[in-house]
Amino acid sequence: MIGNEINIIADIGGTNMRVAQINEQGNISNIEIYACADYAGLAEVLTNFLTQHQLLGKKINACLAIACPVDKDLIVMTNLPWQFSQQALKAQLHLHQLVLINDFTAIAHAIPQLSVKQKVQIGVGDVINGKPISICGPGTGLGVANLVAIDTAWHSLSGEGGHVDFAPVDQQEIEILKFLMTKYARVSYEQLLSGLGLEQIYQALSFIKNGMASQLSAKEITTNGLANHCELCAETLAQFCRVLGSFAGNLALTLGSYGGVYIAGGIVPRFIDYFQTSDFRMRFEAKGRMSGSNQPIPTFVVTEEQPGLLGASAYLKQFMSDQNKTTNTIKN
Repeated sequence: MIGNEINIIADIGGTNMRVAQINEQGNISNIEIYACADYAGLAEVLTNFLTQHQLLGKKINACLAIACPVDKDLIVMTNLPWQFSQQALKAQLHLHQLVLINDFTAIAHAIPQLSVKQKVQIGVGDVINGKPISICGPGTGLGVANLVAIDTAWHSLSGEGGHVDFAPVDQQEIEILKFLMTKYARVSYEQLLSGLGLEQIYQALSFIKNGMASQLSAKEITTNGLANHCELCAETLAQFCRVLGSFAGNLALTLGSYGGVYIAGGIVPRFIDYFQTSDFRMRFEAKGRMSGSNQPIPTFVVTEEQPGLLGASAYLKQFMSDQNKTTNTIKN
């Protein structure tokens, strides 16, 4: 809470929605998790939270991180049958301020807030404060965002980086690309670096080695690969880490990410010990005559359980600070 204002934040996914409050000390409190399927829409969930914590009728600022585009007034959720008008939602809930951001923008803004306990470094390198930061997150899809510091504020550069063309770097990856081109007219990195991507790498390797595209779920591949119960699953996991290393290294080269490259998303944090000994870091640095550019750049896996809420909190604090500065400038 800032002054007499109440600040709430939310991280809205396709299955669950997390809502919380920023307390007087600036920390996240009163975290509630709601199953989206139990509610008809977003307004119902937020009303439930405000009622539960006796916040109705107060001066409320809200920052909502949501897994869909937020550049128009009408929000149509990608993985939920929910749609709403931003202006109508603000009026219905009598909010003082309503800010909507993409879910990966929220994760990006969480990065500068992370302590050493909320991330694990992979390989060598040191963060240079104030330098650009890149984030990618293999999960249901492949999210990408970048952060740049302007004056004293962080600004997220969002886009669709997960959909850039997949670029194989060795013979096996060329064969994987050939297999995927029988399924798609164009192959992006997301077709390999996601839950579906794990399954498609497995299918491709099965076809390359056995002439038949066998199928397993991402969970089965990961479980069997980590336990060394299946040679093909183990190679799939190793190949996933190699491709992710190349992709993360490309991000670092593109932006000069000397503030670090961070791996978020729901997949990699499940096997960090394996990831640390994989070829990820080798491929991150393997950029030919530009290898020296990537070698000093640190790489991390985000282990914070609520990066969306943490980032939404950071974004709202920065937004409200900018609003207050503007108001004071006008008054003066």
